[in-house]
Amino acid sequence: MAQGHSAVAAGTDLSRHARLLAAVHGAVLAGSVPPVRPRELVARSWNRVRASGLDPARCGTVEPVAAAEVERRRRRSALRTVVDELRTSLASIAEEARLIMVVTDAEGLLLWREGSSSVLRGADVLGFAEGADWSERTVGTNAIGTALVEGTPVQLFSAEHYAPTHHGWTCTACPVHDPRTGELLGVVDLSGPALTVHPTTIALVCTAVRLAEATLWRQHETRLDRLRSVAAPVLASVAGPAMVVDEHGWVAGVSGLSTRERVAVPAAGRPLAVPGVGLCVPEPLDGGWLLRGGASPAPLRLRLELGVRPEAVVHGATTWRHPLTTRHAELLLLLCLAGPDGLDAAALSTALHGDRAHLVAVRAEVSRLRRTLGGVLATKPYRIAPEVGVDLPDLSTSAFLRTCTAPGLRALTTDGRGPTP
Repeated sequence: MAQGHSAVAAGTDLSRHARLLAAVHGAVLAGSVPPVRPRELVARSWNRVRASGLDPARCGTVEPVAAAEVERRRRRSALRTVVDELRTSLASIAEEARLIMVVTDAEGLLLWREGSSSVLRGADVLGFAEGADWSERTVGTNAIGTALVEGTPVQLFSAEHYAPTHHGWTCTACPVHDPRTGELLGVVDLSGPALTVHPTTIALVCTAVRLAEATLWRQHETRLDRLRSVAAPVLASVAGPAMVVDEHGWVAGVSGLSTRERVAVPAAGRPLAVPGVGLCVPEPLDGGWLLRGGASPAPLRLRLELGVRPEAVVHGATTWRHPLTTRHAELLLLLCLAGPDGLDAAALSTALHGDRAHLVAVRAEVSRLRRTLGGVLATKPYRIAPEVGVDLPDLSTSAFLRTCTAPGLRALTTDGRGPTP
C-alpha cells in the first residue's frame, strides 16, 4: 500500500484501490485479519478512535456551533489575515478540480469553506460546513483531525476514513503554525470526491500553507518595526538593563544587555524571568511591553519543589513561585536532567508518553510553560536556558518520582538515580 503522507502513488488504479481499502476497513473494525496492513498513520488514527469508543456509524452527529460563534472565532483567528491569500492559492484550483478548500481553527472547527458548488452541496449532506467540528474525537479518522493530532500533512483516500459515510471522499490537510510563536493556528484542507485524489495535492496544499506562514511573518516584522520607533526613546530614558518586546515576546530594542531575539510572552501583573534583566513586572507600551530590572540584575536560579503540590521557584533579585501541574513538573524535571544538550520534541514525546506520536501535545505543553516561566526555558532544542542555574531535590527519596507516569522518569527508579519501590 502507499506509504508516506500521500494516500496513493502515481498511476494507482483508484477504483481497485478503493475496493481493497474497503476490505481492510471492514476487517480491522470487525477484529479480523485485513488483506493488507493499513498505512501506519491510518492505523494509529484508527487505534486512537476505536480506543475512544467512537461508533463509525455515528461519526459527525454533533451539531455545528452557531454562526455567531463561527464569526467570533474568525475574528480571533490569526488566519483571518491570510484567508484571501489561501483563496488565491487554492480556491480557484479547487473549483476547477472539483474540490473545496476548508480552513479550520486549532480545534478542528470549520471557519471558512469555498470551492466547487457541486462538491459544497455534497459536503452539506455530511455536515462538512462552517461551524462543524472535524476533529478525530468527533468524526474519526479524517485528514483535518488526523493532521491536528499527528502534527503533519495528511492525505486520506476513500475507506482510510473511519466513517463509512466518508468513503466516497478524499481529503488533504496541512497544519498551519504561527511563525512568531510556533503555536498551531489550524489546518488548511482540500477535499472532494474520492476519484479526484492525486499524490501532488499534498505538495500543493503544503506550499500554500508555507506561503501563508511567510505572510504572517512579514506582518509580524512590520509591527515589530513600528514598535522599534517607540522603543528607542523609551530605552534612552531608562537606567539599567531593559528591553522592549511585542505582545509575543519578540525583542524590538535593548539597553544595557546583549541582544536577544525573544523572551517569553509578557502579561500584565505577572513577573517575568529575563536573563540579563532578572525578575521584572512587564510595563505596557503602545504595541508591546517594557521589561526592566535593577542596575545589577541577580543571576536566575530555578528550584524544583516536587512535593504534594509541585512548584517551580525562580530566584533573581526577588523570588517567584509558580504552581505546576504534574505533567509540567515531569516535563521540567526531564529538561533539568537533560542538561545543556536538552531534548527535541521527539525525544521529549518519548520521555513523557513512551512514543513519538505526541509531538503536537509536547509543543503545546512547552509553549504553555514558556508563557509563565519566561527566559528560564530555551528552545531548539528544549532545555533550561544556559544562564539559569538549577537546584533539584534529592531524587533518591522523591515520592513524586515514584508516582509519576512519564516513562523517561520511571526509568530512573531502576537505574540508581531515583527511588526504588
